[in-house]
Amino acid sequence: MTTEAATRRMPGAPCWVSLLAHSLPVTQEFYGALFGWEFRPGPQHFGPYSRAFLDGREVAGVGELAPDRHLPVSWTTYLASDDADVTAEQIRSCGGTVGVGPLDADDDTGRMAIASDPQGAIFGVWQGRSMMGTAFTGEPGTAVWNELVTRDTAAVGPFYEHVFGFEAEPLSPDDSAGFDYLTLHLKDHPVAGIHGVGSALPRDRGSHWMTYFAVSDTDAAMRRVTELGGHVLDGARDSAHGRLATVSDSEGAVFTLIQQR
Repeated sequence: MTTEAATRRMPGAPCWVSLLAHSLPVTQEFYGALFGWEFRPGPQHFGPYSRAFLDGREVAGVGELAPDRHLPVSWTTYLASDDADVTAEQIRSCGGTVGVGPLDADDDTGRMAIASDPQGAIFGVWQGRSMMGTAFTGEPGTAVWNELVTRDTAAVGPFYEHVFGFEAEPLSPDDSAGFDYLTLHLKDHPVAGIHGVGSALPRDRGSHWMTYFAVSDTDAAMRRVTELGGHVLDGARDSAHGRLATVSDSEGAVFTLIQQR
């Protein structure tokens, strides 16, 4: 599941993850203790915002919702674009919705938009200038995979193929055993996935993008999550790619831990 940072910056590839929380200090404390992140102020176009660093390199963004916005907190996956305005038009023409932007970041690091696909899953678009996205990946504390969880892959796969140029590869019949999954490739590199879960799609969340963060020990990280006020939603389980657990932070933002093979 790991991809090099350069691969993640190809147009269409997940290049950044960002979280809008209710309390920036509380959220920084949680992720600082869980992943060892340090925080520095970032662009303030939507309010208080900071960038998370690991070993001096940018790995994620965390912002604070306005007090009057009572929205559920969630991680947002940003897909790279050479031209956010052109991508926004493609999103609209393929049945998606652009809710914010495109607009320039305050510090001219890039141009961004927030959109949703035809099934309602929210994602970001990032046209990097001085900041291209995640500085590195593959190490504990970094995002290593992004996956769209939706009702079925056939309903939304073509949207991402047309807008971002992905080549979608389904699991082989021998591997799938009824498992509805598409791996999205760019130039033969796997960069993201779409998982169709049918009626198991959470009613309170609907279709959504899931961020996978690498950890050195999934079981230990699960215990740390609960110590920090978070919750384990789906306990440790083994997969072909590593040991997984789905958790939420102290404000309810859901993400997946993975101890990679």
